[in-house]
Amino acid sequence: MSPADFKRAGSLYGAVDLGARKQALDAQARREATAQETGGVPAPVVDVDDTNFTQEVVERSMNSLVLLELTVTRAEQAREYSLLLEKLAAENAGRWTLARVDVEVSPQIAQALRVQNVPALYALFQGQPVAVVPGIATEAQLRDWLSQLLEALAQYLPPVPEGGQAQEQPAEPPTDPDVLAAEQAIDAGDLDAAVAAYERLLARSPNNEDAKIGLAGLGLIRRTQDVDPAEVQGRLSDPADLDAQLLAADFEMLSGDVDQAFERLVAVVRRTSGDDRDRVRTRLLSLFETLPADDPSVGKARRNLASALF
Repeated sequence: MSPADFKRAGSLYGAVDLGARKQALDAQARREATAQETGGVPAPVVDVDDTNFTQEVVERSMNSLVLLELTVTRAEQAREYSLLLEKLAAENAGRWTLARVDVEVSPQIAQALRVQNVPALYALFQGQPVAVVPGIATEAQLRDWLSQLLEALAQYLPPVPEGGQAQEQPAEPPTDPDVLAAEQAIDAGDLDAAVAAYERLLARSPNNEDAKIGLAGLGLIRRTQDVDPAEVQGRLSDPADLDAQLLAADFEMLSGDVDQAFERLVAVVRRTSGDDRDRVRTRLLSLFETLPADDPSVGKARRNLASALF
């Protein structure tokens, strides 16, 4: 479900101001002024509403970092905060994109994200919110937050030098000894030893993809090793049996039917809510981790999940 699918409701701030859309159109003029202050570098800012949210935010975040600003452009304090964000966006051109939503123009986007107060700043990557700054932060706080965020995503976001071109990726390092130890333990049927090896690797390198994929795969094996697939199949006729749906997706992953597993759980996310939805979403995210982050099936499923959630 996209933001456009949500029923329009009253603004979070009462009746929609008749000048709100004009305020949104004035954003470009403010950005040009900010560009002059930052040496003529245009701030990478995209004005977003319910008609372009999927393309400009969800799709864009599949391969790059998007900071989603939810604001009220007619509010003076919010405008000052927007100028600060534009300044930071200009300084970081090529590293992330600033997408701005006026909640008085597009209240359904704030509703979809369950935003209670604005301004609010969300970081989205691969279709999912990964961090948030509620309220108005100082410039120093924002810089610190951005530094930590970019460091956490450094493995997935290639560095961009001053020239604006992504640097060439370094050659792949040799296989880590703990990865070898884990693979040997799996061959020997010792899952506990394999888990321990991957956890040692993650302790040294928290963003190591081999360790994340290995642990996620071991979790998949452990959840299914004492379960009868035929028994699970017999329970699928009951749509309320979430455990059966989750296990069916696990078995589909093990059989190599990755797309079917992802489609199954996205469909369950669409028809559930509350704790049940969170549980299914969490399982689906864990299945994503069994594959490389750039796997086409993962990218497709992340977009479908984002659509189902928003």
